[in-house]
Amino acid sequence: MKETGAITGVSVAHSRATVDEIEAAGGDGVRATVSDLLARDGVEEAFALQTCNRSEAYVVTDRTVDGAVALESFAPEVRGGAVRRLDHEESLEHLMRVASGLESLVLGEDQIIGQLREAYEESKSAGGIGPVLKDGVTKALHVGERARNETSINEGVVSLGSAAVRLAAGEIDLTDGSAVVVGAGEMGTLAARTLDDTPVSEIVVANRTVPNAAFVAEEVDTPAEAVSLADLSTVVADADLVIAATGSPDPVIRPKHAAGADRLVCIDIAQPRDVDPALADRDGVTLYDIDALEDVTRKTRESRETEAREVEAIIDDELDRILEAYKRKRADDAISAMYAGADRVKAREVDRAVSKLEAQGDLTDEQRETVEDLADALVGQLLAAPTRSLRDAAGEDDWETIRTALQLFDPEFDTLPDGPGGSNAGRDAAPGNAESTPDSVTEELDD
Repeated sequence: MKETGAITGVSVAHSRATVDEIEAAGGDGVRATVSDLLARDGVEEAFALQTCNRSEAYVVTDRTVDGAVALESFAPEVRGGAVRRLDHEESLEHLMRVASGLESLVLGEDQIIGQLREAYEESKSAGGIGPVLKDGVTKALHVGERARNETSINEGVVSLGSAAVRLAAGEIDLTDGSAVVVGAGEMGTLAARTLDDTPVSEIVVANRTVPNAAFVAEEVDTPAEAVSLADLSTVVADADLVIAATGSPDPVIRPKHAAGADRLVCIDIAQPRDVDPALADRDGVTLYDIDALEDVTRKTRESRETEAREVEAIIDDELDRILEAYKRKRADDAISAMYAGADRVKAREVDRAVSKLEAQGDLTDEQRETVEDLADALVGQLLAAPTRSLRDAAGEDDWETIRTALQLFDPEFDTLPDGPGGSNAGRDAAPGNAESTPDSVTEELDD
């Protein structure tokens, strides 16, 4: 597999898309998406990331146009405004931002780095990870770890959903308890994720659209089920905690839903209200609204925004490093092809010259060495300038020059015609062997 190529990406995420659009772009899972992309023309590597808040795919191709064409099928039914398309550099930077939590609903949240690592392993199992994506994704994971180790981006409570869970944990013992999340949107998803880190034994996700509730339920490790809003009377009465976060214009939880409740904490984080205020009049029910949580989250959000700027500085530094490494590999690929082809020509012509000289009389070892040294010197001097030009082209992002060089030198530029139809000799040579570059030329250029 080639060690160079351009990454093309596509993202359908919460910042632009609805839950339904994210689900539509997700397809049949990471492995199926990767397998489908690998079957498309020009695709050498593929990676997919799918969570309840984002569906993304990345491919590696020699030509960026092939990458764009391959990804056209990723989200065909999603409106254009919900789809973000990424070129090579944007893809690398976006993956770093995702791993760092800068693209998450909750700034700096930790769960995404585990999801990214799992997606990498799944994509690898499907045969999608090669040298380019390995470097890109592992670099993103490294940046995510740096962000959390070197800054405080993930400290404190920043979302209403996580604040609601923390508030509830201070009011009641959640051990082996039952929690109901009403709503499968952004806040409901965050509440379910936060509950997943508590000792509750069951999470119920209630939503008008049950498939959306099921999507959220599948995101948590705690035993969870999805139900319709029509089942609220059954699940609320048996719950210890209810967190309401729908987008309904009218209350969806009324006093009748809590009939029979013994000890219930109900937290309404919806705007407008999801819970009828009259519910607070019932014995055994404690009701909190969004105003009780705003102060909890405001200071942490401000703190994380300050930390985010430090994370962005880390990303800028790491992005420069990986882009420079990519440029070197791209240039070295062309340079290696050029020297490998020239070495094949040199070896063939030296053999011919030596054969002719030997036909005229015996050659000494010193004379043979002189012929070979002459050939080496010619190759080194003739290719020194093109080598320098290719490295300059890489430094200036002139990929067209490098692509042209690869087409010229890989793998048949040294093929000589044997007759009317020509010859394919040399097709099985290995142009990627960087060791064929003479040391003297390398040292001169490195100076």
